[in-house]
Amino acid sequence: MNRKTFIYKIAAVLFIVIAAQSCAKDDSKTLHLYNWTYYTPDSILEKFEEETGIKVIVDNFSSNEEMFAKLQAGGGNGYDIIVPSADYTSIMIKENLVQKLDKSLLPNLENISPLVHEKATYDPDMDYSVPYFMGSSGIAVNRKKLEENGISYDKSWMIFADESLRGKMSMLDDMREVMGAALKKLGYSINTADEGQLDEAARLIEEQWKPNLVKFDAESFAKSFGRGEFWVVHCYPEAVFEEVGENNWDSIDFFIPEEGGCMYIDNMVIPKGAKNVEGAHAFINFFHRPDIHALFLDEFNFPATTNPEAAKYTTTEPFFQPEELDSCELIMDIGADLEKYNTRWQKIRYTK
Repeated sequence: MNRKTFIYKIAAVLFIVIAAQSCAKDDSKTLHLYNWTYYTPDSILEKFEEETGIKVIVDNFSSNEEMFAKLQAGGGNGYDIIVPSADYTSIMIKENLVQKLDKSLLPNLENISPLVHEKATYDPDMDYSVPYFMGSSGIAVNRKKLEENGISYDKSWMIFADESLRGKMSMLDDMREVMGAALKKLGYSINTADEGQLDEAARLIEEQWKPNLVKFDAESFAKSFGRGEFWVVHCYPEAVFEEVGENNWDSIDFFIPEEGGCMYIDNMVIPKGAKNVEGAHAFINFFHRPDIHALFLDEFNFPATTNPEAAKYTTTEPFFQPEELDSCELIMDIGADLEKYNTRWQKIRYTK
């Protein structure tokens, strides 16, 4: 080996070492978060970076299915925190896709509501997941439009059976949400596997609700509601209120039906292969510091369902109250029984 070649090889080795050290250093100062679209307030990211020096890079998904498909295809490598809903959190824990948490790094777990522990049967001790937010879908009514047309209503899922509202309503294009709503109305569990109960729920949707709907819609319902085209929508409240000017919020009645609704718990998990595990723990703990969590609640006019201590720091009026969740049930992973729902939903959704 001549001297020039030797020098080049030494230089190459030094470059690799320096690059590796640089990457390691960068990993500790960067956190990759994979979260639902529009679900991560910039104010929290800015404060976290200011206090820790860690920059958070956010990628978004619009459904659990999209997120999980990306993980299964190997596209989830490199994320330090992912925010799946309860049913997919359960799946990810069972399939050994997430790391066990170091609770010594998460003292703010003490702020989590006892109701969350009660409802989160898939991980009640928060060994693998920490709740991001617990909420529920519900119904938004354009009270002004109904009053102008002399239409009264009860705060029930059966509002969708009101023929006087035909052509002015939509329900979510979401199998578990719509089937769950019908099951709750009938007094059944939204996670039932009973064929008779599922048939009864499907008939209720097909015969009494679907004929009055413009469509099943999970994307544009809020804009249609904001334009006054839809008067009643099955929805998540933050989406609707985002599309309606704050000056008109008094004309909207959002409620979780008296029969109860389909609850969700979105969770923060640290996936296997995360590069900044320490930073991930730091962010999870930071998010549940009451004054920081209050920023999240204020961003979406959410109630302090997950972290009651944060209510002391909020400045906005929430769209619903935590006690409205008492009658709600959590959508859970039901394994192979999901096909029973799929079969019926295909008929509901695509049959004229």
